[in-house]
Amino acid sequence: MFISLKKLIILLSINFSLLIALILVIQNSSNKIKVNLIFKDSIELPLSFILGSSFISGSFTSGLISIIYKK
Repeated sequence: MFISLKKLIILLSINFSLLIALILVIQNSSNKIKVNLIFKDSIELPLSFILGSSFISGSFTSGLISIIYKK
């Protein structure tokens, strides 16, 4: 139980630091697009933010899955 909590804290800290670094790096990005959601379009976001946030969310989800389904 303690090891799972330790892994979860490490997972959160790594992904949060990646998100902060992503936000700092893309401040001057000029390529902006809209994402088509099911019912509405999103606001114009930089393409690098969309790609980076999907990478970070995938990293976080896979880390959670590996913690939950630990053998």
